[in-house]
Formats: sequence, C-alpha cells, structure tokens
Amino acid sequence: MIKKPNKNALRLRRHSRVRRKIAGTGECPRLCVFRSNKNMYAQIIDDEKGVTIVAASTLEPEVKAAVESGAGKDAAKAVGQAVAKKAVDAGITEVVFDRGGYVYTGRVKELADGAREGGLKF
Repeated sequence: MIKKPNKNALRLRRHSRVRRKIAGTGECPRLCVFRSNKNMYAQIIDDEKGVTIVAASTLEPEVKAAVESGAGKDAAKAVGQAVAKKAVDAGITEVVFDRGGYVYTGRVKELADGAREGGLKF
C-alpha cells in the first residue's frame, strides 16, 4: 500500500522550494506567515542575522480584543495591520512576502492586504 503524504508535508515541500529563492536582508526583511486552524502568526525576519525583528499573532491582547475568533479573515487582517504597525515603528517599510507554502487566498491574502494597509510595501 502506498502512503499518500498529508497536506502539511506537501505545504512544507512547497515552502522549502520557495525559501530557496527568497531571503530577507537587513534592508528588505522577510514577512513570514504561519496559519493554524485556530490562529494566525506573522513575523518579520532578517535572514542574514537570523533574528526576528517584529512579530504579531491573534494571541496578542490587542488583536484578540478586536476580533471574536483567531481563525477568520478579519483576524488575519488585524494581524497584518498589527505587524505592519510594529514594523513601521521599527523603521521597516519594505519587505519580501513569504506565504509559507500556503495558497495566496483567504486568510493569507487578508493578512497581506492588512499589512499593505498598515504601510508595508511588497
């Protein structure tokens, strides 16, 4: 019997393929997205130094108070706006978008739109 890989294994394969091509620098860091069933996470990472500059998620009190559930499109948009606000405060205006192997629809697209509304360019 041939075992079929699960969705997450396929996503990780896509993600590693994309990560070979994009990397965040000090001038243009990487905006990385992670989506779970219950929450959304976003980080801005400088890959040269190997550090996370800013991060936001639906678990933060400001975002959690603004949305009723951490799994919806409105929560993803709030996370995008929160990470953009923190990035602009840290002096970052331009990033490279890393969708993490996810398809660019739904919550991932809403997070990207929220980050653009917050002042990030990518």
